[in-house]
Amino acid sequence: MPQLKASQGWRYLQETKFDRDSIFRSKPEISPTPMYKVYKGVSRYELPRPQALESSLAQVLASRRSRRSYASRPIGMQELSDLLWACQGITARAGRLDLRTAPSAGGLYPVETYLLVLGVDGLPSGAYHFNVGQFCLELLREGDFSQQISRACINQRFMGQCGVDFCWSAVFRRNMSKYGHRGMRYILMDAGHICQNLLLAAEALELAACPVAAFFDDEVNTLFGLDGEEESAIYCASLGPRAE
Repeated sequence: MPQLKASQGWRYLQETKFDRDSIFRSKPEISPTPMYKVYKGVSRYELPRPQALESSLAQVLASRRSRRSYASRPIGMQELSDLLWACQGITARAGRLDLRTAPSAGGLYPVETYLLVLGVDGLPSGAYHFNVGQFCLELLREGDFSQQISRACINQRFMGQCGVDFCWSAVFRRNMSKYGHRGMRYILMDAGHICQNLLLAAEALELAACPVAAFFDDEVNTLFGLDGEEESAIYCASLGPRAE
């Protein structure tokens, strides 16, 4: 028990608990940041219109598994579009908020989606940012980073053998300007919602996918040019065609 209570995670949960008094206490003053992140002056790749996934929810829930073996062929742009829409596609508007496929505390959507493309038809290999509002990909830098992502994910080789790696970051201010210390809980919940959407969509498309939380944070941040302070990687997933 002493070891549990000495852990940083346990202390964080205790210090961000709500009770009927603390919920009304002042939270730290954290300035907000824009709702959307857009990279200017980079090459953009339009995504095809998403298509409806035909598998039943019961079917994909029952068959979903973490799959780490991938065929060498690339995935298609249509498949990638369907997967990105499942993760964070805009589905409705409520006042000033664009609502998406995955829930988010306060409709703030602090999680950004980045891709490390290793084998996708129609896309050069490289690091990309998913522009949610314009439903396109922004090329951050071109190149084969398969070895770097494998090393960054604590030498998990399958991360460099798939078609595309999804990497999710948190823009902390976007959430914590409203929710303060407790906001970190909500950010991590958001990432879980988004990743599960990806895994279920991958199952519906008969693709292989595996979530990954074990990585060297700053090495993943470096791949996408993130500073690790205002914005930092929090979750990853590999995805590709299933090995025969």
